Amino acid sequence: MSKHLIGLTLIDAPHSALNNAGEDTSERTENIVKVKTLRKGRNTYPYVSGQAWRNWWRTTLEHEFDEWNNSPIEREKKIAFTAADPVTYDDDDVFGYMRAQSEMQGKKRVNLTVTRLSPLKCSPLIAIEHQIPTNDFGVMARQEGDPVPYEHQFYSCVLQGIFSLDLAAVGTFSHINKTGYLNIAESYVPKIQDAGGTQSGEKSPWVLPREIRLRRCQQTLEALPILSGGAKLTSHLTDVTPKLIILSVLDGGNHPFMNLMVEDNGEGKLSINALQEVIWDYGDRFCDAIYIGRRSGFMDELDEDLSSFADNTDLPSEIVYGSPNVVISKLSEKLETHIGDAS
Repeated sequence: MSKHLIGLTLIDAPHSALNNAGEDTSERTENIVKVKTLRKGRNTYPYVSGQAWRNWWRTTLEHEFDEWNNSPIEREKKIAFTAADPVTYDDDDVFGYMRAQSEMQGKKRVNLTVTRLSPLKCSPLIAIEHQIPTNDFGVMARQEGDPVPYEHQFYSCVLQGIFSLDLAAVGTFSHINKTGYLNIAESYVPKIQDAGGTQSGEKSPWVLPREIRLRRCQQTLEALPILSGGAKLTSHLTDVTPKLIILSVLDGGNHPFMNLMVEDNGEGKLSINALQEVIWDYGDRFCDAIYIGRRSGFMDELDEDLSSFADNTDLPSEIVYGSPNVVISKLSEKLETHIGDAS
């Protein structure tokens, strides 16, 4: 199995409309913008799509890290795609791509489609407790004539998301002509070789140098404390950095942190018992400590329990407890021990 950096993150959204569903023509007025929500039984939960979260992540990486290069977007008719160049562009490597194209070679049309499954996977950000969004009424009255009324929705909740980064997949590219495995065309191989990429066998994947792979993994993690983005920021400014985050490195691709947040009588809570159970059940699969970061002022009632939890030496894994920035920095430094040399 390959090692995965896994994380659960909570974002505090106290007055937010981070991801909108657009205008709802079924409403009593035409000028209403609704937020994205989902239903569980009779309850409504605001959410941010995984695509939006990934866009914040990708944009933050481009703006905050000088070495990070995002791929340009090309468009042909109704199709848009990136350069599909994971050597030059870091986001093509970490976030994946699909470029569907073909060309005539003599009298035959040859399919040149390449795809790359994203090593970085994430869920939507979903409210940890149910809530009906608030309708806010406004008016545009700066122009001559009658004022123009409008409505939009916002909510006050905590959003939960999980993510996973396949550490072995970053900087590793297959060119086997099989669905999902054709990351690069044969003609692209010389570019990987020029970048220092190596291949252990004829059918083995191409692997970029260790320093490139390590940098991309570290910067992907280090973007979280400076993450920015979201809709309606001019009137609903929200800090989308993690206020509570739980991280580790796991041998395997499952995500045992997925069910740590529980809803108790309509209130979302972190279950210490569930976290302890996960640590015992997967103790032989965790390749590093469990890193727990909490921002002071957010869920302060957890501080005593988490401090005691971190002091518990009987657990099979070490617990590192501090602020989100501190624990993210500590794990980023440790990633060097989890990124192997090209085999």
